Amino acid sequence: MTISLTVNGSSHAIDADPATPLLYVLRDDLGLNGAKYGCGLGQCGSCTVVVDGEAVLSCMVPIMLLEGREVTTVEGLGTIDEPGPLQQAFIELQAAQCGYCIPGMMMSAHALLRRKAQPSEEEIREALTTNLCRCGTHMRILAAIRRAGELMRAASLPGPDEGRTG
Repeated sequence: MTISLTVNGSSHAIDADPATPLLYVLRDDLGLNGAKYGCGLGQCGSCTVVVDGEAVLSCMVPIMLLEGREVTTVEGLGTIDEPGPLQQAFIELQAAQCGYCIPGMMMSAHALLRRKAQPSEEEIREALTTNLCRCGTHMRILAAIRRAGELMRAASLPGPDEGRTG
């Protein structure tokens, strides 16, 4: 069966069993390897992506539920040459150690920052409850998410001369 998916703004026709988990389609069919296979049980968060603004565990979501919905992966946040605010903040604050969990962390943070530009520490921690990390960079990850919020707010504010006439 062919399922139409929109991933990172591009449409894709996927010929697969409708029960196939999104994670497998992202990695095997679309070559998007940011979402990681960790546990396959929805317990570690390494496969987190955003669907219509909400963080979801892609190992648990069958593609049949995604027709007409917008999927965003970590690859959709920016590029190597032009990283997005979350990516930039994680780089600046050296928030990754092994890096395996980081794409999932970024996607959970992305969903949070879309809902709330300046989340509290408690809100950030709550957003990351489905994401496990064993490396020990938790404090840097939290700081990077706060920094990303700052970068996003700064990017959306007009400069001092914008909007003025005369």
